[in-house]
Amino acid sequence: MDRPDALARLSEARSGHLATVRPDGKPHIVVITFATLDGKIVTAIDHKPKTTNRLQRLVNIEASPRASFLVDHYDEDWSRVWWVRVDGEAEIWERGDLWSAAVASLSAKYHQYREHRPDGPVIAISQDQVNSWESTP
Repeated sequence: MDRPDALARLSEARSGHLATVRPDGKPHIVVITFATLDGKIVTAIDHKPKTTNRLQRLVNIEASPRASFLVDHYDEDWSRVWWVRVDGEAEIWERGDLWSAAVASLSAKYHQYREHRPDGPVIAISQDQVNSWESTP
């Protein structure tokens, strides 16, 4: 699949996997909701229950901004299986115009966020490299 098709599939996906690197070098992967905004993948720390607001993914990004994001589609008919991975630099937006635009983008995609908008930091990942694969019949 070409890059435009890969990015279209990515933006339509409902969830994906964010991979960051812990300060001790170990990988850290979490499932997230996300949206795309001006060539970036954005996700917010929201109101869902958490043990702390100082999430490991934020600590990881502060230590090393390299991140990967993966969406995939599985089907019992393996001719319909595909995945898209984006590698890039992550940054944290606390407040401001970019933060507001990201929250608006997330709220447009997820009705849950229209009812209870995220108020925590936003993670924005650049789309430096896009890799994809799809099964061929």
